[in-house]
Amino acid sequence: MDDLNAVDCFAALGHPTRLTIYRALVKAGEEGAPVGTLQDSLGIPASTLSHHIKALMHAGLVNQERQGRVLVSRADYGSMRGLIDFLTDDCCQGLHVVELDKLANK
Repeated sequence: MDDLNAVDCFAALGHPTRLTIYRALVKAGEEGAPVGTLQDSLGIPASTLSHHIKALMHAGLVNQERQGRVLVSRADYGSMRGLIDFLTDDCCQGLHVVELDKLANK
């Protein structure tokens, strides 16, 4: 994941409602959750839920699939892992890594 993708993910997760939706989808697991179930369990109006899911999809954090008449939303675990890796790749290597990166970008 590059810096711009990470910024998009953090921007999407920076809204309390979207963070709540995303956490619910992570809890739902690989099967995901029907949009109606999300709406009922989170108490979010349909139009508001749709708006926030679209923002999460745009950031690449959520996928949707129609199964007959049911729209199922799922957390994209690959993107989630990519974001976590982005945060931890240089963990505990000291500040000299940051300084070298700055020099390389000049």
